[in-house]
Amino acid sequence: MTKWFSAPQAIVFARVTKLAQTTFAAAIAFNLGMNPTLAGDPFRRNAPHEIGDKTEAAFKAVFQKGNYQEAERYLNQAISSEPNEPLAYAMKASLAYANKDLTSLDTYSKKTLETGQKLIEKDPLRGNLYTAVGNFLEGATMITREGAGGAAQALSRLRQVYQYLDKAEAVSANDPEVNLIRGYMDLLLAVNLPFSNPDEAIQRLENNAAPKYLADRGIALGYRDLKNYSQALEYANRALKGTSDNPELYYLKAQILHAQGKRDNNRELIKEAIANFDTALSKKSQLPTSLVQQIESERNNANNRLKSFS
Repeated sequence: MTKWFSAPQAIVFARVTKLAQTTFAAAIAFNLGMNPTLAGDPFRRNAPHEIGDKTEAAFKAVFQKGNYQEAERYLNQAISSEPNEPLAYAMKASLAYANKDLTSLDTYSKKTLETGQKLIEKDPLRGNLYTAVGNFLEGATMITREGAGGAAQALSRLRQVYQYLDKAEAVSANDPEVNLIRGYMDLLLAVNLPFSNPDEAIQRLENNAAPKYLADRGIALGYRDLKNYSQALEYANRALKGTSDNPELYYLKAQILHAQGKRDNNRELIKEAIANFDTALSKKSQLPTSLVQQIESERNNANNRLKSFS
């Protein structure tokens, strides 16, 4: 399903870029039950693709532990020892975005695109997939650097994103890596576009994406943005079962509880939200500074709302 976009939807692209670290960082994951004869395919138990031990370790640091400092160290090693793996560059770009490092965002977005294109001949599925990711990241860079002035170029990139996603899906429509990344993208766009139906994206994540905890996290994000808080909470709790050490998931759960508590004027939900914000902040030393500031701000808002009940 190729999607075409018009200029007013530049705002949507800007919203999506604000979730770049979750989209590309979170749209690329791993699990521990891998074929030991290959260097880390995080998605497939059958017919695995080779990725790389250092890249895999970086993903483990982010998606199980939520430890960005540890991930950065592994990624620096990956770029040296696994220079042809676009996944490593996509993660570096995501970390640069989180750290508001525009120069590195630009550099690693280009490297993601370049290595994705080079991989197409050897591995058409992942090559086309990361060519799509690279185009998305370059679009994010344009919006970040130029704001509304970069909208036209960014939208052109977004068209290319879906063209290459279609090519990757044509190789294997049920591939878990393809469905994870495309499911995140489709859902993030669907919840921000009027008259869009997010059900297809949710089903893609539910039925064909892997690893499961990261698919559940994406669905929780989608339901949160759709203001379906009971469903969002259910999927956030599912994701926590697989990654209970990740502070970002407690932050997500806190956001859901706070929003539901505001809507329902429910003091107990606000209290539970604050407890989850605090759990996330207990590991703030391993999170990007900008993310910590955002969590602290939302925690303060929740606390002020709790005081209003007195």
